[in-house]
Amino acid sequence: MLQDYLILKLQGPMQSWGTHTYEDYRPSNLFPTASGLLGLLAACLGIERRAWTRLQALDQSIAFAVRADHVSTTGQRRLKPVKITDFHTVMEARRVDGRPNRYPVVSQRECLCDAVFTVAIREIRQPEITLDDFEAAVKKPYYTPFLGRRSCPLSRPLWEQRLSAVSFEQAFERAAPGRGIVYSEWMTAHSRLRLRDVPLRGTTRQFAARDVAMLPSAGGEEAADVSE
Repeated sequence: MLQDYLILKLQGPMQSWGTHTYEDYRPSNLFPTASGLLGLLAACLGIERRAWTRLQALDQSIAFAVRADHVSTTGQRRLKPVKITDFHTVMEARRVDGRPNRYPVVSQRECLCDAVFTVAIREIRQPEITLDDFEAAVKKPYYTPFLGRRSCPLSRPLWEQRLSAVSFEQAFERAAPGRGIVYSEWMTAHSRLRLRDVPLRGTTRQFAARDVAMLPSAGGEEAADVSE
């Protein structure tokens, strides 16, 4: 059955999609996380971080998939993204026992350089927030969106196009450049990756796990675990 899909592009000099952290070491996943994408869309919609009911409605309104683009729009193969590490001095960082540290801690934080991602979004049945709402918000964001961190701005608008397709696979085939590994919990594949990136309600940032399928888009490469 044909459905509408919103196609977004995540492109900028640096991106950072936080994964399991050890407080003084903040690694980045090699593709956008569920919490990162939901936060980005929430910013566009103007949903505050503590507005849990609205955030839950957002999560329950859409399904999405992410493609790590390996080919540029001119047909030339992109170099693989590389990680760099910057350093922050953090006051009152959490210790293992949960109490704040009295002494400053040097925190290492990873960023991805030269990464480009295509995101496909579709509605779940009877959504509280519709695809029209998302389209309007992405085209005219309430808050400035960024790529995982405020220090990672976009180099182009998020909006790419709206199209009709019968599946995520077909939607990505129609979205240039059409090649790259696709990641989604809403698709099936032999290769799967377990991520802990589903935000849970609470005063501290806690996350549940989900299983993510990994598969090549049309004409793409074999799926590989790039979480490390």
